[in-house]
Amino acid sequence: MTIPGADPVGVLIVDDDPLVRSGLVMMLSRAADVRVVAETGDGAQALELVDRHALDVVLMDIRMPVMDGLSATESLRSRPNAPEVIILTTFDADAHVVRALRAGAAGFVLKDTPPAEIVAAIRRVAQGEPVLSPAVTRRLIDRVAGSGRDRRRATARDRLAVLNDREREVAVAVGRGWSNAEIGASLYLSVPTVKTHVSGILSKLGLNNRVQVALLVHDAGLSDHDVG
Repeated sequence: MTIPGADPVGVLIVDDDPLVRSGLVMMLSRAADVRVVAETGDGAQALELVDRHALDVVLMDIRMPVMDGLSATESLRSRPNAPEVIILTTFDADAHVVRALRAGAAGFVLKDTPPAEIVAAIRRVAQGEPVLSPAVTRRLIDRVAGSGRDRRRATARDRLAVLNDREREVAVAVGRGWSNAEIGASLYLSVPTVKTHVSGILSKLGLNNRVQVALLVHDAGLSDHDVG
């Protein structure tokens, strides 16, 4: 859907395969509300292009020379007012994808995803929504979970300790993949109040998005706890 009068979503494509880049450029050029601003084949140049252009979304491959997509995502998402990042990947159950989500990527799309779904994902993250639900993220974490679970649990619980009781309830609900409306109905809060709590949670925890909240709640072992 194109919003009349809205500026097109500025996109940077980062992939070391020229054919992949060409295909994405051709595909995205068909969407009136999406504009490919630049493209590159390595993460280091991607950071330079982000500094040079006004961008909303970066489509980021993981495995690239010079600087891989993981390092580029971590560097990019640590900056203020950074564009959103969508990871381009071949395998969804991949520890590299999890690391990118922890770094603040809004989600991932498989390289063989239908064009309409990639465009829809770009539109969603440009509006501040995650590409995949926190519930899907939790299942991904379960499939690739490795060593260090106990240490991550202790660290995550220490971080969540800064939240007050209501914020903790909202965070757990986010970790369960609930929408703002579902959280509000469960906790008897208005949707604007839920949004305020989510913003406060992100600020207190130093996180970028709801996916990161879901990961932290999952690491703490709280995602299946009752809420309310």
